[in-house]
Amino acid sequence: MHNRYIERALEPVLRRAIKEFPAVVLTGPRQSGKTTLLKHLFGGQYGYVSIEPPDVRMAAKEDPRGFIEMYPPPVIFDEIQNAPELLPYIKEKIDADRDTCGQYLITGSQNLLLVERVTESLAGRAAMLKLLPLTRREAKGHPLKKLPWEAKGCKTEEKKISSKEIWQEFLRGGYPELAAHPKRDAALWHSAYIQTYLERDVRTLRQVGDLTQFQNFLRALAARSAGLFHLSDLSRDLGIAVNTAKAWLSVLEATYQVIVLRPYFANVGKRLVKTPKVYPKLCMKG
Repeated sequence: MHNRYIERALEPVLRRAIKEFPAVVLTGPRQSGKTTLLKHLFGGQYGYVSIEPPDVRMAAKEDPRGFIEMYPPPVIFDEIQNAPELLPYIKEKIDADRDTCGQYLITGSQNLLLVERVTESLAGRAAMLKLLPLTRREAKGHPLKKLPWEAKGCKTEEKKISSKEIWQEFLRGGYPELAAHPKRDAALWHSAYIQTYLERDVRTLRQVGDLTQFQNFLRALAARSAGLFHLSDLSRDLGIAVNTAKAWLSVLEATYQVIVLRPYFANVGKRLVKTPKVYPKLCMKG
């Protein structure tokens, strides 16, 4: 039984990007729907290679030039963070045919690290796009519906929703798998996601030694969701050094698990020094 496809607001931007750039890099957290989106839109036109299986990853690392030759464009390379060694060779192939757009579609689940590698290898050759979990409009099947302040006075019919239903939606979250399966236990799914995230992503990044303490850090961040965020207070409560908390926060940002939102001021300097808010992607229970 196939999961129903959920239309994404990013689709028009993605279609336009492949007509204007030789490569498109689609980043975002695990399970946000990157692979599903690319396969749905371009599966009939592009080859597909996942670089996550150990044997494929090893082949890409040991002989990146041969690997690239084995999968000529147009092709989708999924989870490129497993073999960033491929990027310089992708650049070489693009430079040999610079005028052809849409040669490579690349996905990755690590933000800062992947962006750094792409900037080094594919600067000016790749469009960088980000796919986050579902918005409420996407989950309801209206991804391109105008927001109230975009409607310019036009009244839109919308079913009223109770505060209880709003909170249930908040706690369930916006990952596509949960939206496609409304009866699935969200708490159990989130728990499995966190465990997988700790084992597959966090272990590959530096500066995380104690995974149990790191998980406590996740829960403490979740408890402060949408509140003013003082890193020194958080580190004191958990009994960890501020530098450790900074390093762990950077790991969470790099893997799209939290968004640190700076306050808006006309004065740019104030945006940098005033207290931000933090928004974790998952609700940490227990």
